[in-house]
Amino acid sequence: MKTALKNKAKAISRVPQSREDAVWAVGRIGTLRREIARHKATADETVRVAGETLEAATAELMSELTEHEKGLQTWCEANRLALTAEGKVKYHDFGTGRINWRLRPPKVSIRGAEAVIEACKKLGLTQFLRTKEEINKEAMLADADKARTVAGVTITSEGEDFVIEPIEIDAPNGMKAGA
Repeated sequence: MKTALKNKAKAISRVPQSREDAVWAVGRIGTLRREIARHKATADETVRVAGETLEAATAELMSELTEHEKGLQTWCEANRLALTAEGKVKYHDFGTGRINWRLRPPKVSIRGAEAVIEACKKLGLTQFLRTKEEINKEAMLADADKARTVAGVTITSEGEDFVIEPIEIDAPNGMKAGA
């Protein structure tokens, strides 16, 4: 016989024991959030500087790379038949690397969807049209009493959130918060 699994909740280690403890906890939450934000701002700045450094260090290399790619493509297009065995294959291996010609998958682009739908209907091409039925949840929320009479429909609240908002004092112009 199987024994039932027991779910044990993790103990909450920092529960205020008085109003004074709760006041201190809200203040500490504010301090911790500001400290975390300060560390995040420092990390963001480090990433920004690293990105600028990378951009500056690789700009010339990227320019040279683009020139080589365009030049190789131009030469390969001019010599395509020789490189692809008269068009029998879509690639060529140079030994130092391989080039490929790949067909992009087909795609459908529609301009003026209403007109295209009408044209399909007139031509009897209904296989190109979809009929889609959906539940209108906004209408159900607007008339919740009627909607509740439908089997399978339940309208409930999302519950409530517990939000802690420590007081923040705006820094005067020119000063950074947390500095």
